[in-house]
Amino acid sequence: MAQDTEREQWGTKLGLILAVAGNAVGLGNFLRFPVQAAQNGGGAFMIPYFTFFILLGIPLMWIEWGIGRYGGSYKHGSAPGMFDVLWKNKLAKYFGALGLFISITILIYYTYIESWTLGFSLFSILGMYSNETKETMTGFLSSYQGITTSETFSSIWTAYLLMLLTFFINFWVLYRGISKGIEKLAKIAMPLLFIFAIILAIRIITLGAPDPAHPENSVANGFAFIWNPDFSALGNPNIWLAAAGQIFFTLSVGMGTIQAYASYLKKDDDIVLSGLTTSSTNEFAEVILGGSIAIPVAVAFFGLEATKEIAKGGAFNLGFVSMPTIFGSEAFPQGSIFGFMWFLLLFFAGITSSVAMGQPVVAFLEDELGMNRKKAVAFLAIGVLIAVQFVVFFLKFGFLDEMDYWAGTFGLVVFALIETILFMWVFGADKAWKEMNYGGDIKIPFFFYYIMKYITPVILMILMIWWFIESALPTLLLKNVKPENVPYIWGSRLLMVTIALIFLWLVKKAWDNNHKEVK
Repeated sequence: MAQDTEREQWGTKLGLILAVAGNAVGLGNFLRFPVQAAQNGGGAFMIPYFTFFILLGIPLMWIEWGIGRYGGSYKHGSAPGMFDVLWKNKLAKYFGALGLFISITILIYYTYIESWTLGFSLFSILGMYSNETKETMTGFLSSYQGITTSETFSSIWTAYLLMLLTFFINFWVLYRGISKGIEKLAKIAMPLLFIFAIILAIRIITLGAPDPAHPENSVANGFAFIWNPDFSALGNPNIWLAAAGQIFFTLSVGMGTIQAYASYLKKDDDIVLSGLTTSSTNEFAEVILGGSIAIPVAVAFFGLEATKEIAKGGAFNLGFVSMPTIFGSEAFPQGSIFGFMWFLLLFFAGITSSVAMGQPVVAFLEDELGMNRKKAVAFLAIGVLIAVQFVVFFLKFGFLDEMDYWAGTFGLVVFALIETILFMWVFGADKAWKEMNYGGDIKIPFFFYYIMKYITPVILMILMIWWFIESALPTLLLKNVKPENVPYIWGSRLLMVTIALIFLWLVKKAWDNNHKEVK
């Protein structure tokens, strides 16, 4: 049930902007973005990328800020309560439960991935890898994850202990609250993240060609690879789908976190300029900094063709295999220090995102079930700690990948479509427009009214249908899954169904209690 006590608020406007930017700036900015650009036409990728940034990213950012501040004025800090005030229908709150499911499911596996960055920052400064090849570094990573064994890691327990440390830091921040925990973290982590990223970008730009025998392997050619446009790629619809997907990853829209943060605003606090500022901060981190580090230095050290293969191998191959190989090379002076900065900036990017994922659930338990923050954080921590065990020990069987697809990919589009329809059509476009602009330091350009009402939901609908046909259905039917992984995939699905049912039950319980009080 909703509490009558005064809800928390952000301490400063800067703290709010840094916290929301921290939610958006995550591992995808520095790992996934350069890989996506390299895989999808280089500079040509930026055409659909910025197209969808205008038509999807910024509109969804404003929509979520608007829903969050409006719901917060009714003392709701999570999607079930927010949707309930937008749409006076018994089903509304259950649609909102999807936001809770997405945020906690991503939090479960994201915490483990985040712990890898903390671990590798320590391994870097301790000099635990040097003069490694990509092959031996692959073995280093897999033994750390417990997939194989090596002289360095004979078991998974190093990774497990680092996971527990990361878990503790996350929930300590959540326990401290909005201004003393999340905001304070953002004020420390975000500036350090940008300082480390700028230092790394400058160092890499000045590297030139590390191997004089191969002058073609240079940072300049690395920039040419990622930024020179292959315009013929624009005719491939998959390039456009990849760009749209990257927008979801980069801005953290479609998971209920931005709404939770915005719910702690005052009614007349600006959301127009704040939303635009956080989006711009994220784009600077991703396009300028993220595009200047991993791929250019990989071309300089491995050559163009090898870097293409690295990009095909995905973000983890780039971040945890190729980059440590480079930092451990004699051709990269003081590589242990730069490796430490690289992985620590990834850790800061990760933790500012993961605490944001926990906040909607904490807010739900506080606002709708009347728990105090200590009890709410403890309830969430126990649930996450139990669930993450499966992710840690069954990683090699695709357990994490299954959760990431349904919650961290397909689920984002579904939830974004639901919230857009509710806000712009059920609640009403005119009321939504007035709500978003109320108290704004600037006004939203009016053409965005039509984008948010018509173009954004149509694009989301096309994305959802396309992804369902192209990937969701084959994933559901276990296409191309190794037979030995099938039981674990079903175990991952069972865990997700259990989480979803728990939240549906908690939502029902909360509203039943409220209904009894009204009587």
